[in-house]
Amino acid sequence: MPITRDRARFNLPDDLRSDVRLLADALGQALTRYDGAGLLEDVERLREAVIAAVDDPESSLGTAEDIVAEFSDERAIAVARAFGVYFHLVNLAEEAYRVRILRSRDDPQVEADSPEGHSLARAYSHARDEVGEERAIELLAQMRFHPVLTAHPTEARRRAITAPIRALGSLINERHSPSTSARRRLEIDRDIDAHVETLWLTAQLRPTKPTPLDEVRTALAAARTTIYPVVTTSLQRFATSLASWGIDVPELRPFVRIGSWIGGDRDGNPFVTATTTRQAAALAHEAAMELLAADAQAVGAALTHDGRYAPASAELSALLADVKQRDEDAFERIARDAPGEPHRQAVLMIAERFRATAARHADLSYDSPSDALSDLTIVMESLRASKATCAASGALQDLAWHVEAIGFHFVELETRQHSEVHRQALQVLAGERDDSAVAADEVLAVFSAIASIQRRYGMRAAGRYIVSFTQSSDDIANVYRLAEIAADGGAPAKLDVIPLFETFEDLTNAPRILAEMIELPQVAERLASNGRQLEVMLGYSDSAKDVGPVAATLALYEAQTAIATWAKDHDVTLTLFHGRGGALGRGGGPAHRAILAQPPHSVDTRFKVTEQGEVIQARYGITEIATRHVDQVAAATLLSALPSHTDHLTAAQERYADLASTLDEASRTAFNDLIHTDGFPQWFATVTPQEEVGWLALGSRPAKRGLSVTSLADLRAIPWVFAWTQSRINLTGWYGLGSALVAVGDPAVLRDAYENWPLFATLIDNAEMSLAKADPRIATKYLELGGDDSLAERVMAEYELTKRWVLDILQRDTLLAGHRILGQAVRMRNPYVDALSLLQLRALRAVRSSEDSDMDRRLLKITIKGVAAGLQNTG
Repeated sequence: MPITRDRARFNLPDDLRSDVRLLADALGQALTRYDGAGLLEDVERLREAVIAAVDDPESSLGTAEDIVAEFSDERAIAVARAFGVYFHLVNLAEEAYRVRILRSRDDPQVEADSPEGHSLARAYSHARDEVGEERAIELLAQMRFHPVLTAHPTEARRRAITAPIRALGSLINERHSPSTSARRRLEIDRDIDAHVETLWLTAQLRPTKPTPLDEVRTALAAARTTIYPVVTTSLQRFATSLASWGIDVPELRPFVRIGSWIGGDRDGNPFVTATTTRQAAALAHEAAMELLAADAQAVGAALTHDGRYAPASAELSALLADVKQRDEDAFERIARDAPGEPHRQAVLMIAERFRATAARHADLSYDSPSDALSDLTIVMESLRASKATCAASGALQDLAWHVEAIGFHFVELETRQHSEVHRQALQVLAGERDDSAVAADEVLAVFSAIASIQRRYGMRAAGRYIVSFTQSSDDIANVYRLAEIAADGGAPAKLDVIPLFETFEDLTNAPRILAEMIELPQVAERLASNGRQLEVMLGYSDSAKDVGPVAATLALYEAQTAIATWAKDHDVTLTLFHGRGGALGRGGGPAHRAILAQPPHSVDTRFKVTEQGEVIQARYGITEIATRHVDQVAAATLLSALPSHTDHLTAAQERYADLASTLDEASRTAFNDLIHTDGFPQWFATVTPQEEVGWLALGSRPAKRGLSVTSLADLRAIPWVFAWTQSRINLTGWYGLGSALVAVGDPAVLRDAYENWPLFATLIDNAEMSLAKADPRIATKYLELGGDDSLAERVMAEYELTKRWVLDILQRDTLLAGHRILGQAVRMRNPYVDALSLLQLRALRAVRSSEDSDMDRRLLKITIKGVAAGLQNTG
């Protein structure tokens, strides 16, 4: 499949270009074996037409549409599948290239010369210079990065597709290794052909929606493979860099905590039950104990230190006596295999105890992770006393860090439910409402499940309860009331109830609601017992759908400022939980810059964020990429607490307050004028595949909360963003910005703001990316489906206006001109996405007619997945 002949025009790196060519040729061979030369020729004809249309949109795009129109249904589906597979191959080639770049730069000296603060070691060095070593160590000890995995339905790629893609990625990296022989390269090329063929012959559509437990297993697989090791590799990387720079390495504690909503998030998902939550916690516990036992077994097997040269301390001897008493048979077996090796015996018995904990073996199991951590500490201290410092600070230290970070629960499972469900459940229980309105018994069962999980695995396993659409302190009190009712006179579950402020109005009211909330007896009790720590969650999605991306960004900034000020005034240690999506219209974008653009004291060494769908795979699917992501997030989280940074943010906030007000008012007006136009919801559902996105078996949760598209209020933000992305306009990432910039009217003022106001710079950069991934030529054809020229013209006029002003602020001629590799990648992809979009338009027109067929629907679903893969964005 010679799809790469035009690649030179994009000036990609040679090794990336060769990988894409290798994979594309393998796909071409698979297509030829499957259907002779005809299918490949049709793919090539369409490819050449869409590439020509970049420079000649009028005639060449028409030619491409004619080619699409002449395909039979079977041929259209096959061509769409071919382009979809091609994007999977391009994505993995780019991923493999990124891994090679990261490996080539994985040198402390290179890190020392990199931009200041883009790694945790650089950030710590900077903090040490600014505030002194003692304060820098304090900040490091306080630091937390808490990614929370969610099952929001945005991963358009099924797991059966992921397996051959991962195998291909490993083969590509091995092929580039200098140690790979010529013979092995030939074998690799043969294996690549086989995996590409498997990818081509594997159905791209899930036959059924995944269950919540399917989603739990998928997330745990990612967590086990990459997030778990990153907990310690990030710390070892940090220590190695500091030591090589001659900086004393402080005592380190793991700063990553892994959270999950999967199996606990029941807001709008009737398939997540109390039983599901129990099962999710059990699966996570099993995964934790398997990992810890396997690691302890490996560490113990390597501790062959003879007791004559590395004698056991008195504490270690006591530990060995204790475990022998607990299980003499196991101890004697291990002692026979490791005679005279007390440290090895101890760690192998710790591995036995981990396995016993999973099996609930009463005599040998651990009561809590702290007991296991105590045993590991005894072993490490004994080794240090014996001068075996390397053994004490290597894999054994990693094991102790893992126990501290993941406990016996692995992920901190969080429950989420809509505030209205709690209100209705209480009304049912009081006899004030018909019991068909809400399953009150199931609501109560959730609290019983949480209490059971806490008794079995500890409070960290399930201690947080998030209330969607919190509009008053009563919404928090209702959760505690239900927990007490569920306890039926016994001890209720211990809960940190977290308000989630989502709409523009709720964000504005947040400080008042929080002030009322901490007066609740249950909240006051929790604050007294946990050091006055409080979490508050911010929803990026619904606020952006309410008032548009610009006003929502500013509202979130103002809300964070107000909440941080409130927390300081009330002596509360605040953690803001950012409900960000992967798409730019839902708070996505580069995490490092986003963290540093947050208001003063709103982060202060603690950053918690949702990670979902395709973002989990993109950020945590490969160890090197996951390590780099965590390193950058940690660096920004540490830098956020430095006086120089907070002073800069405070000055910018004051300096640009009037500018912010102008941007807010003008953008909100433009956005509201659009979405409140009569008939807009129906028009939106016509010019995008909004309804059809719901056909995909992406996740267990429904795409809507219940209403039809006659109202946007009930439409979830994910399909709102997903649909606009599919129609190639990306409206949710920029609409209203152009009008706002015109309202300011002074390019010099805006350029100054871009240089000196981090929030505005992030806003402009994200809009630039969103605009670059849009294609007005193709978008116009989607907008024509709506039959309303005035709405279509308004959208396209705002696009052109926004693009013109963004480029003027950046002082560039083309979008992404300042990001060479990224810009080339986007420009390379867009024509091939065009091919899928034209096929999608064909399917949409058929589906909207009265003569659509199952083939048309299948084509539509395949193109939706293909466009998502090509743009690397869903919701």
